[in-house]
Amino acid sequence: MAAFLHHLSYDFNNGLRDRSLLLMNYLFPLALFAMLGALLGSIDPAFAGTIIPATIIVAVMSSMLLGMPNPIVSAREAGVYRSFKINGVPAASILSIPALSSLLHMVVVSAIITVTAVPLFGAHLPVSWGYFVLVGLLTIFAMAGLGMLIGVIASNTRATVLISQLYFVPSMLLAGLTMPSSMLPAAMRRIAMLLPATHAMNAFQALALGLPTDGNPMGSLLILLAGGLTAFGLAVLLFQWDSHNLRRGRSPFLAVLAVVPYLLAAVLIR
Repeated sequence: MAAFLHHLSYDFNNGLRDRSLLLMNYLFPLALFAMLGALLGSIDPAFAGTIIPATIIVAVMSSMLLGMPNPIVSAREAGVYRSFKINGVPAASILSIPALSSLLHMVVVSAIITVTAVPLFGAHLPVSWGYFVLVGLLTIFAMAGLGMLIGVIASNTRATVLISQLYFVPSMLLAGLTMPSSMLPAAMRRIAMLLPATHAMNAFQALALGLPTDGNPMGSLLILLAGGLTAFGLAVLLFQWDSHNLRRGRSPFLAVLAVVPYLLAAVLIR
């Protein structure tokens, strides 16, 4: 346990020292928070009601999807995980460290957004803090699972960027973060249900803010939980200790199973 906590402390501090991680964990999401609040807040006054959850989701995606995978790939390519394997450190423990470290960073960023959004942009505070915390944790869990899986299956850091953008860009456009999802055509709303951010925003609006939504918020919580469990399980299953190991392992194409919970939601939920 002492070694685990030492590793967690090192990884957390590295997120503050490393310029790219500092950018993805703090600078980029907070700058986007300020920009969205200033621009969309002046264009659409209703955005004040959802700016807190929307920008928290953006921060989580930035940290978990854009920031987390690269260090995993870099450590594997540098042979760092070989020494962990020699010392008997399980793959699940290795993968949990970046997730917990990013969770701590997201707690700090979420607190900054929540505290400053009211005086800066007239944001509406949650009506249920319990659900606010619960939805936030499940959002981080689901996104961290995807970030872990991307880092595990990506062959290099360029691949992590491409795969991560497949989630980040559509989420910004379709998940209801910058405009109400009700404004989208029915077909696009169905496609949006393939994105974890859509279910996170639906749960935040209905449960934490008490706003009307089109979807079932409890269903969204279950989908986030199932998505996170599936992605983490696949990340452990497909984990490779060494990029230079020529022995054929499990096919990385198994990672597509991570979309199954969201695909079922898009097909079955009406």
